[in-house]
Amino acid sequence: MIFAYYLLALILWFLLAPFLIILSFFKDKYKLSIKSRFFLYKNLRQNEADIHFHACSLGEVKSIEKLASMFDSKITVITQTGFDAARKFCKKVNFLAYEIFIPFWLKPCKILVIFEAEYWLMLVFFAKLKGAKVLLINARISDNSYNSYRRFAFFYKYVFKFIDEVFSQSEKDKQRLIELGAKNVKVSCNIKASFSILPNKNFSKIQERLIVFASTHKGEEELLLSNFNLLENDKLIIAPRHPERFFEVENILLKKEFSFQKFSELKFDRKYENLNKLFNTQILLLDSLGELINFYAISDVVVLGGSFIKGIGGHNPIEPAQFNNVLISGIYIHNQENLFNMVENVNFCNDLKELDLQIHSLKKIAKISTNNDINPIIKAIKEGINGRESV
Repeated sequence: MIFAYYLLALILWFLLAPFLIILSFFKDKYKLSIKSRFFLYKNLRQNEADIHFHACSLGEVKSIEKLASMFDSKITVITQTGFDAARKFCKKVNFLAYEIFIPFWLKPCKILVIFEAEYWLMLVFFAKLKGAKVLLINARISDNSYNSYRRFAFFYKYVFKFIDEVFSQSEKDKQRLIELGAKNVKVSCNIKASFSILPNKNFSKIQERLIVFASTHKGEEELLLSNFNLLENDKLIIAPRHPERFFEVENILLKKEFSFQKFSELKFDRKYENLNKLFNTQILLLDSLGELINFYAISDVVVLGGSFIKGIGGHNPIEPAQFNNVLISGIYIHNQENLFNMVENVNFCNDLKELDLQIHSLKKIAKISTNNDINPIIKAIKEGINGRESV
């Protein structure tokens, strides 16, 4: 199986390499990630660490920050946004090399911790071959992806042979994972709900009602703006999910002839107390990463994107729900159902024609209703470290 898989990955690499090179020059978000992953550009050097965490992108990386900070850790990622986020709290960060490079690229570690659905066969196989304990945390199988997993059950059963322990998000996830061949499966928690993410700037609370369109995707900004009226006492912040879309959303606002500012052009004092003076239009385009949590902290209403059009599956409601605001979401949240079940008073917008009324009339404050205990995962990591130190 390993040899056949490696041969297939090698063939795919030869076929796709020219297209990947071209793509890496035309898309900003791929300029480093594709070259690093598929051609090892600036990615040959790795630092060793006790624990190797692997997460895909921004949301997953943010979720493991406090866990990774407890240990001697290194982190691998897939996306540029994940890479940038990981570098803020960890010195040992790499893009995960493509499968054909793993046998000679991967450094030994005591524990490999993979997040949610990062089932890279060569990664878990060679980590195991080099003596690591392999953990899968935050594991889930959504309703939408369940049938796809079942179609390739033979592959996942083989992958799970090399994973020692699995911590699932729910009992339903546990049963589905066992069906696919996972062993030592425990229902634990959703790590995304286990650690509070604190603001890194203390913005002053503005006088007007502050509404945030958060983590919006292509097509959502126009949908939301078309069904929302800015009142005199409103301020709106639009925070696109992906940085490569900042310019696109700026053009949308220009075409609609909205008066707006860009966050990147505001000049703050050191205490960030002059937001009221600087934010002098009704709309602010949040065109900088890592700032959304700071505006959640002073928001009155959060409209959580990724949920108003099909195919995305929603975003983490725990982050905004920490800050005593009204939380509104679309109905397409299949990738985040477990997290939404942990939040009380989420207002779901079934009909966009009701969005404006919801924003201006709802009063119930979102509240996190479930406390998560991450100690079993910490214990499993510590046991793995201690077990390998005694070998």
